[in-house]
Amino acid sequence: MIRITISEEDRVRRTLILLLTAVTALVLAPPAQAAPGFTVSYETIPGQGGTPLRAFVVEPTGRGSGPFPLLVLPSSWGVSDIEYVGAAADLAYRSGYSVISYTSRGFHDSAGEVDVAGPDTVADVSRVIDWGIAHAAGDATRVGVGGISYGAGQSLLAAAADPRVKAVAALSTWTDLARSLYPNETVSTQAVELLLALGRLTGRPGPVLRDAESAYRQDRFADVLPISPPRSPVTNVDAVKAAVLIGNAWNDGLFPPGQVTDFFQRLTGPKRLMLSPGDHATAEVFGAAGLPNEIWNSVGRWFDHHLKGVDNGIDREAPVQLKPNNGGTWRPYASWPAVTRRTDTVALAGTRIGTGWPTVAESGAVLVSGALQGFLAIPTAVATPLVDRSAAAVWRGPAQRSRTTVAGTPRAHLTVTTTAARTSLFAYLYEVDPLGLGALVTHKPVTLTGTGTRALDLDLEPTLWDVAAGNRLVLVVDTVDLRYGGKSTLGSTVTFGGDSRLEVPQS
Repeated sequence: MIRITISEEDRVRRTLILLLTAVTALVLAPPAQAAPGFTVSYETIPGQGGTPLRAFVVEPTGRGSGPFPLLVLPSSWGVSDIEYVGAAADLAYRSGYSVISYTSRGFHDSAGEVDVAGPDTVADVSRVIDWGIAHAAGDATRVGVGGISYGAGQSLLAAAADPRVKAVAALSTWTDLARSLYPNETVSTQAVELLLALGRLTGRPGPVLRDAESAYRQDRFADVLPISPPRSPVTNVDAVKAAVLIGNAWNDGLFPPGQVTDFFQRLTGPKRLMLSPGDHATAEVFGAAGLPNEIWNSVGRWFDHHLKGVDNGIDREAPVQLKPNNGGTWRPYASWPAVTRRTDTVALAGTRIGTGWPTVAESGAVLVSGALQGFLAIPTAVATPLVDRSAAAVWRGPAQRSRTTVAGTPRAHLTVTTTAARTSLFAYLYEVDPLGLGALVTHKPVTLTGTGTRALDLDLEPTLWDVAAGNRLVLVVDTVDLRYGGKSTLGSTVTFGGDSRLEVPQS
């Protein structure tokens, strides 16, 4: 049985809920005389300090009066409470969860201001849990939280703050905000601009976000860094006792995978890591709508096991599940360090380049490039013969005699001499065929301050990538990339010493 209750008149919401429930009914509903079913209601929930939060509440029917395991799903940045209703209906119908999908503070129909996952937003998760226990037949001993992007980060922060949270599903999450948006002191401009635009368009920025944007516009991004530690789950990772599932994409343009793998290693409780092709939220977005999705299938199994005690075998599977970025099936690993079985070293000859001049080597566009890789297997490409050697260093590794797999975190050890006060470097690792045509495997920026010579250890983003026999790995380092706010200027130089080397992790 499917029943709809709407707490107030709202034409847009009424239309959306009717359409969504009708579609869900066609997919999920059993014969009219059978049970179980679910109800959907549109509610106002008092958040921290009484701030009204709007939410869709999906409750199971035909399973008795409860209490039921409770799932709380905060919305993504710029997205409303309708985000997870499809998945919520599926979880309520198939597994008997009481699910609350709500609009995060300051966005759309929820009141308050956007505080960038600040104390009030994190406390909202606990207030929604309170409400779900009191009004949605939620079981206080079986509470799970989860979400995508902004909702994922909130979930990890809430798990550290509220001991009632027993299981977490964090998809396309950040764990270190500064490391994500300001990697190696280089602003991820496209990501920051996208987040700011969505914040203004769909929300009401609070003082923290307004001040952060002002500092960013004035090229004072370093002044924004103090807001990061209290908003980064890694700061209180030791306080996270819940069972944590993390699902991210290799090419996530907002929250790259390196900060996730480091966080995952520090978790001490039950944990599962899933990395797959795609960009920010692309691997799991359709699952949130209730469509078949392997990530959300694992989310359901994770909650079933850790909240309901279902013996579905997920606890006996390898905790690290990786799908190669350039195609293939899931591969299991006992831990993140176990992904790398050996490391090959490639010597990098000394060379000098000019700075501030773009080349054809690029990391691609946020969301677009990673989505093309994930959905269509179209990589960010380069023709290495066209890379301007006066503006970029190009090092060619040996041709592979058989298929090999880059597995883990490539690392460049560079001896660098700079002549400008600030210089940005962008390192790209490509798989290149005999014609010199390459596909981007991974990359990483770094901005150096001061002149002179120094040793630089640069970790590229982790990856799992199969290199075909006959192809080779090529490392390119230049000084301009359109994705980032680099600091290189024309007229200066960068010299790489002959004792530099590239370490390539392999499985």
